This record gives sequence, C-alpha cells and structure tokens, in this order.
Amino acid sequence: MKTRVIALLFIVGLSCCKVKKADFQQASVTATDFNRLSEEFLQHIKDGKDTEAFQEQLANTTLDELANTLQTDEQRYAFWINIYNAYIQVVLSKNPEYYDDRRAFFGDEQLHIAGEMVSFEKIEHGILRKSQWPLGLGYVRKWFPGRFERKLRVNERDYRIHFALNCGAKDCPPVAIYTPERIKEQLQKGTEIYLKRTSDYNEKTKTVAVTSLFNWFRGDFGGKSGVKKILKNHKIIPTTKGVDLQYKNYDWTLDLDNFISL
Repeated sequence: MKTRVIALLFIVGLSCCKVKKADFQQASVTATDFNRLSEEFLQHIKDGKDTEAFQEQLANTTLDELANTLQTDEQRYAFWINIYNAYIQVVLSKNPEYYDDRRAFFGDEQLHIAGEMVSFEKIEHGILRKSQWPLGLGYVRKWFPGRFERKLRVNERDYRIHFALNCGAKDCPPVAIYTPERIKEQLQKGTEIYLKRTSDYNEKTKTVAVTSLFNWFRGDFGGKSGVKKILKNHKIIPTTKGVDLQYKNYDWTLDLDNFISL
C-alpha cells in the first residue's frame, strides 16, 4: 500500500512539473503586442525619453512574427502609421541635414525592421497604400512587390492615411498615437482637422484651394470628382458642381514634435 502511494505521488509530481514547464514554454513564446509597442514608441518620443529598446525589438523580430501578429487592417494601419511617424521623428531629430535631399531620405533603406532594412517609401507606398508605385499618382500598382511588402501590406486602401502620416514638414498632418480599437474614428477626426486647416473656399469664384496631397495621390481619392466629394462631406464646399480645385504649394520647412491627441 505504501509503495502504491509513493508511486502515485511521484506520478502527480511529475505531471505538475510537466504542466509548469509547458506553462513556462507557452509564456516564453507569447506574441509581442506590436501595436502597444508602436504606441509606447511614439509616447516615449513625445515625452523626450530614449527609444533604443523599441528600435532593437523591431529590428530583432522576424517577418513571420510581425505578420502573424498584425492580422487585421486595423492593426496594420495603426502599427505602420505609428512606426512611420516615430522613425521620422527619430531620424530627422538626429540628422536634420537628411532633409536636404528628400528623395534620397524617403527612398533610402535606413530603418531596421524584422531583419530587413526598410525605407519610408516602402512603408507608405508599399504597405499602407497596398503596393502603389510612388510616382503613379495612385493609379499604378507595383508589378513585383517583395515578400516583406506582400506579407505586411493592408488589404483595403484608405485615403485617410495621407492625413495621418507626418513626413516632418510644416504642412504635414500632426502626429497622433493610433490604436487598432479607435483607428477608424481617429482617421476620420484627423482628416477633418487637417482639411479644415488647409482648405480655403472662395464663394465668389467657386474655387477651393487645397493641399497638394490631393494632387500627388489623386487616384487614392478617386480623382478630382472624388476630391470634391470628400471636401463636400467635410463641409469644406457646399456643392461639388461648378467648383474648381487649386492646389497649394507644400511647405517643406522642417517641423518636428508636432503632436495632437485624437
């Protein structure tokens, strides 16, 4: 009888050890909350704190881990807008002279993410605009996007990202911290705020002066007719009929630390 009891206790103890070991293994492979990471990354920048730990974690994660965690468009949009805006602040605050050649600045692969060197162009045009050719005005897709882009890009394009991405210039939209839970609401608010700040409607001439973003990415907005519908929906213009569009010059003066709460 005593032998059976000892044997039973041994088996129970062994099972407990296996459970604890399994729990430990499960905890060690829990996926990183990349959305929370991107939010804290931006918050640290806003608070003037060091961000090296966030940059190291982004560099050392894997493509599959990132893709498997960012499964919805809400997660992808919130994460990549935050990451783009965060790195703009990080890179230009250290090296403002990079802005002297903006084409090189946006096109150079200088961001270490998921084991690859990534450009701002790849995040904006490849991931957030679903593999659009940067010079295609929103009408031409890339023919052969790479694996990184294909695995991480959004499924549905949303023109409102143009009023959320901050490229470091004075005429850029301000920086907000986006979350998957509120991304649609935040994009809507950000779009409304930006359009009201940058649009001027002349009732006498029926002309509306708008941001050059509408011209550079016209296909994203549905062409001129789409732009007018957007402006009317945001009560910038009273009607879409008989209204002429004029595009303002874009102020590329460097302007960092331009944060907003949405």
